[in-house]
Amino acid sequence: MGGRLAGKVAIISGGATGMGGAASELFAAEGASVAIIDRNSEAAGKTAAAIRARGHIAEHFVADVSDEAQVEAAAKAAAEKFGPVTVLFNHAGTIVIKPFLEITLNEWDWLHAVNVRSMFLMTRAVLPGMIAAGGGSIVCTSSISAVAATPNEVLYDTTKGACHMFARAIAVEFRDRNIRCNAVCPGFIRTPHGLREVADLGKLGVDVSDAAMAAQQGRIGEPEEVAKAALFLASDESSFVNGAHLFVDNAFTAI
Repeated sequence: MGGRLAGKVAIISGGATGMGGAASELFAAEGASVAIIDRNSEAAGKTAAAIRARGHIAEHFVADVSDEAQVEAAAKAAAEKFGPVTVLFNHAGTIVIKPFLEITLNEWDWLHAVNVRSMFLMTRAVLPGMIAAGGGSIVCTSSISAVAATPNEVLYDTTKGACHMFARAIAVEFRDRNIRCNAVCPGFIRTPHGLREVADLGKLGVDVSDAAMAAQQGRIGEPEEVAKAALFLASDESSFVNGAHLFVDNAFTAI
């Protein structure tokens, strides 16, 4: 691998497994010192150890990224370990699939906390140091669900719509302080999250058959394909890309 993130310090929330895990491994291989922030201590520790075993730099920090105090503590610990954070990948998130009229208020609040409040808290914790360091790049995981609605995903789609605009608004407000913020927007990806989504939608009568998947996006995507898109947005190669939504969906949203 090359050094597309050489000298950079990267925080990846939700960086233990799936697309986040793939990004942790790729960012480290490209030269970044990677701080994995995840609530799953065991998985995060294994990913960080595997990265170090390959001769790269990584450490894990345990936090529920919807909790203000835990986010502040983890971000501070990461900066103390590696220095000023210059890349933030807001990836942590999950999904609730349910008919709209069955969604509870607690579920509504919880998913917004995990998917949206986490981006606010992580970005707020990291931005002052990033600005003081001269700038940096923020990447937020949005989704095709920000622009393409699916039955039984009103709650999830709403949170991803918020992530979509969060990335754009941060870009506009902080552009002149040398901060870039973009969103990567995956389609259906072969991760525990993605496979659970397919299974749950199928149980509710949504056509997610192999034929339907082929018609929508050709095939299911791989986590490494999303990680590569996030790497581009995190790196200086995208130096004039700001406030953008990069869809990694094999034309799902173009059809």
